[in-house]
Amino acid sequence: MAEQDGEVMGKAVDKALLKRLVDYLRPYKWSVIGSIVMAIVTALLGAVRPYLSKVAIDDHLMHRDFSGLIWITAVIFGVMILQGLIQYGLTYLMQYVGQETIHTIRLNLFEKLQKLSLRFYDTNPIGRLVTRVTSDVEVLNEFFASGLVMIAANIFIIFWIVVLMFMMSVKLSLVTLITLPVLLWATAIFRKKVRVVYRETRTQLSRMNSFINENVTGIQTVKLFGQEKEAFNEFERVNDAYTKAQVRSVFYYAVFFPVVDFLSTLAVALIIWYGGKEVIAVIPDAGLLDLVRGWFGPSTAEPLTFGVLFAFLQYTEMFFRPIRDLSDKYNILQNTMASSERIFELLDEPAYAPEATAPEPFEVKQGEIEFRNVDFSYDGVNPVVQNLSFQAKPGETVAIVGATGAGKTSIINILMRFYEFSGGSVMVDGHDIRSIPTGDLRRDIALVMQDIFLFRGTILDNITLGDERVSREQAQRAAEIVGVHRFIESLPEGYDTPVQERGATFSVGQRQLLSFARALAHDPKILILDEATSSIDTETERLLQRATEKLLEGRTSLVVAHRLSTIQNADRILVMHHGELRESGTHEELLALGGIYATLYNLQYKLQERAAAAA
Repeated sequence: MAEQDGEVMGKAVDKALLKRLVDYLRPYKWSVIGSIVMAIVTALLGAVRPYLSKVAIDDHLMHRDFSGLIWITAVIFGVMILQGLIQYGLTYLMQYVGQETIHTIRLNLFEKLQKLSLRFYDTNPIGRLVTRVTSDVEVLNEFFASGLVMIAANIFIIFWIVVLMFMMSVKLSLVTLITLPVLLWATAIFRKKVRVVYRETRTQLSRMNSFINENVTGIQTVKLFGQEKEAFNEFERVNDAYTKAQVRSVFYYAVFFPVVDFLSTLAVALIIWYGGKEVIAVIPDAGLLDLVRGWFGPSTAEPLTFGVLFAFLQYTEMFFRPIRDLSDKYNILQNTMASSERIFELLDEPAYAPEATAPEPFEVKQGEIEFRNVDFSYDGVNPVVQNLSFQAKPGETVAIVGATGAGKTSIINILMRFYEFSGGSVMVDGHDIRSIPTGDLRRDIALVMQDIFLFRGTILDNITLGDERVSREQAQRAAEIVGVHRFIESLPEGYDTPVQERGATFSVGQRQLLSFARALAHDPKILILDEATSSIDTETERLLQRATEKLLEGRTSLVVAHRLSTIQNADRILVMHHGELRESGTHEELLALGGIYATLYNLQYKLQERAAAAA
């Protein structure tokens, strides 16, 4: 999906996108049909009221029939109540359908975000993805809840008004519609201009969300390097671009709606001028009336009455209102097309680690891992891992070391299927991981990383992660084994202590110990530690080392580490260099070899000596 800052202008109304949107309404088709029927009835009731006013004036008021006037007034009042009740039902029903529909779309989007591989997140800013699930979905809500049905409602309002106007007076109807060509021309220009501005507004909003997300996430770095002013200036530029786009849209609205009001007022003036002359029987021999007669022949209609004139004044006001609303709804439709295009683009995004075509349920039993001639690249061009082959036997602890960028973490990403490798094969218990359901594979593998993420909730929630298979007792036992139980019990609410976002109130060491408890509570067959002890103090590290020595028994373990002192007891150590496996053996064997590992070890040892001497 890799989105660029500039977005390509798509179709004003894309039929394919519109069909996909309407498909979401299928579960509520009877509600939608009922809403359309209510919209038609509401439009008819609204259009009937001016006609009833005409009847009240011509048939009762002019003839001093006060009992009949009371009766027709009651009818008008009843029509208004009935219209109000139906309008209430229409609004409630469509809001319900809209909320249920976007509820489904949000679930689909979040489910898709959960399935996409990490490669996708490498190239798509989080702020833009948040915009898809929030702002873009809300645009669809406006379309489902009001736009779709109200477009139909406005069309029927116009239809009923025109029908009733021509039933009462063809001549006055044509006078009323004189301004219609100018209105249609202005509407076409307005739609064209606003369409461009809407697309620009969505683009600038997406940029702003991305910038805010990035800076809030990295606020510690911003403060550390004193970049608050620079960040503010950059946000000011992004905010200014968004504001200008919004102001341009306001400008077009500020021009268009007064034009509609002017044309409406002009139509009223023409009705008063022309209709008023007919009412007082001052009809010219030439002009518009002769033109009408030329089109329709001699008029056989009754003379224009004051009631008809009064009704036409009401109809004129009612006629221009839905036209103006249709222009607004058309813009909602365009905005919906832009948002749905981005939403469906995300929903159609292929996962970079596709599931097997016919996967069978799988359970890791032995925990044997084997890489066979594996090649991997993040961008498809620059190789990160080349022709890698190694085996980790059941219950064996294999350490992976090397300089930064040597490919250590990439091995973990391949095994977990965070990224798809391009060549070779990776086997777990003799099964190619591409034939194993990803959920089954990861269920029996626990990964502890250097950058620990704790979620909002309680400490217990962060250990169990909502897995019903992990009981409270299992979570407590895991915490006791890794040495964090005493700390948890010292908190006011123990395991039910609330955790702030990202575990902000805990130290780095405490968060890492909690992540160890989280991993061990799930009793994995394979345990992976990716720089998991790099930020723990010496005392905590010793505590963790003693706890994990017992826990690693019977589990296949991969340990990625920069500090070589933490992996000296590993069964085997793999030394990576520029994406290739260059050395393999025990700690003693590699030191005796005098190669890359020995060089790294001696360098770290000397640095530790200097640090100790300085202390």
